[in-house]
Parts: sequence; C-alpha cells; structure tokens
Amino acid sequence: MDPSSVFPDPEAVARDARLTLEQKIRVLRSWEYDAAEVAVAEEEGMQGPDSDLLQRILLSLHRLAGSEDTERVAPSKQHGLF
Repeated sequence: MDPSSVFPDPEAVARDARLTLEQKIRVLRSWEYDAAEVAVAEEEGMQGPDSDLLQRILLSLHRLAGSEDTERVAPSKQHGLF
C-alpha cells in the first residue's frame, strides 16, 4: 500500500481513529521508507519534489512511538525501520 494514496499527510495517519497504534506506526514506517528512497534518488542526482516529508514522518513516528527507538537504522541508505 502506498500511504500517500490513502492519507494526505503523515499527521493524518497519526490522527486516524480507525487505526490502532501498531497500524499507525506500520503505515508511517512504510511511508518513511518510501520517502527515504526518494531522498536517496535525489542524492544520486535524480530530481524529485523538495519537501520536508521525511522529517514530518519521523516526527509523527516519534510522537506515536514515544519511547520506541525511531532513530535505529538498518544497514542501507534508506535507514528502514522494518
């Protein structure tokens, strides 16, 4: 699922009363990975929309996860949280 096709922004995921906390975190992590892919492509010279989307996703994750370590990274440029 592409979160941006369902939600207008990361904050909407956090506010959605239909989702459990676990589901919200899963959706935001998926969106975070996608946004990181775009950031990597931009680093490699491909043009993309310039936005603060990745920062907003991470901020929403931090607010939802609280003490969960949202800064942990995987051994890739995308730093996925899966």
